[in-house]
Amino acid sequence: MNKTGKIILGIVVAVVVVGLIYWGVTHTSQSQTAANNEPIKIGWVGPLTGDVSSIGQNAKAATEVAVTEVNAAGGINGRPIELIYEDAQCDGKTAANAASKLLNVDQVSVILGGACSGETSAFVKSAMEQQKVVMTYCSSAPSLSNSGEFFFRVYPSDNFQANYAAEFAYNDLGKRKAAILYTQSDWGTGLKQVFEKKFPALGGEIIKVESMQQKDKDMRTQLTKIKEANPDLLYMPSYTEETKNAIKQASELGLNVQILGGDAWDDPTIWQGAGQAGEGVMYTIPYAPMSDHFKTVMKDKTGADDILICAPGAYDTVYIMAQAMKAVGTDSVKIKDYLHSMPAYTDGVVTSSIEFDQNGDIKEANYEVKIIKDSKMVEYKQ
Repeated sequence: MNKTGKIILGIVVAVVVVGLIYWGVTHTSQSQTAANNEPIKIGWVGPLTGDVSSIGQNAKAATEVAVTEVNAAGGINGRPIELIYEDAQCDGKTAANAASKLLNVDQVSVILGGACSGETSAFVKSAMEQQKVVMTYCSSAPSLSNSGEFFFRVYPSDNFQANYAAEFAYNDLGKRKAAILYTQSDWGTGLKQVFEKKFPALGGEIIKVESMQQKDKDMRTQLTKIKEANPDLLYMPSYTEETKNAIKQASELGLNVQILGGDAWDDPTIWQGAGQAGEGVMYTIPYAPMSDHFKTVMKDKTGADDILICAPGAYDTVYIMAQAMKAVGTDSVKIKDYLHSMPAYTDGVVTSSIEFDQNGDIKEANYEVKIIKDSKMVEYKQ
């Protein structure tokens, strides 16, 4: 090849190289831009149909409100959040299948939920094995505290609630002989076990313990045994369907004692169904200092004043997760490390300050009592 040919070849090679570099830089830039604009997918599990669907739908509405607000404020460093909602029906098997889809098909690094403790306990082990973060907005079973380092909850453990219920029954109501009728679930069993220890420790006596299954229709046999034992209090941690039936049947049987339940009773469909039999029934619930803003946006979203038990926690989980992702990105290990060491979150509506202990439980919990008057859930005042 002569000198002129070599020069021409060199020019051609240079043009090709520059072109390839330009294509590579442009392609990489376009890919990064596309990636930076992609939604961040987060899984959500809760009871959207079935026994406690009123609570689940209200929690979903709160989640949607928070997602809308976060995205309107710029999302996660410019990327929007996209929630993938899965219905778990307050059922362990259904929840396990829902979470499996989220983890293995949708490949999310974070799941918010479940609501019922049985939902969360059904999939939390699998999520821990895959090192995926689970932050539940409403599951309270004490057994969940040992789930693993990727587990968190903004809702207090029932160790708090059942102790509070026992103290309220003994100290405030002056009750000394208690019977227990509980639903055989992670949540119901957890409350029963703690109450069963705390009430006698205060000086009271547990004189009868009976159980039932979720959605049972007939509790007359258990209630008859309880009536024969002659308690002055019936503690009854149970879910929606069996609660309606048991309260009506207790009234029919003439079991005229104070009935005290747990936070799952913060469901208006129970008291609509129980009718007059529910008058004067009480239940414990975590106190949530909900802001005026939260009350307003929830009413705008749902068209109703009622904000049910799981909604404040559902709202806060979105904001806490957004804060974590803004700080460390979407890697689940980094999110886990951030949550364990994060400063107290003080902008929440579920409690005034949210910090996690070594088990992922919140460190602070306050409770109140509600009483049923004219089929409405109102604050109990002595």
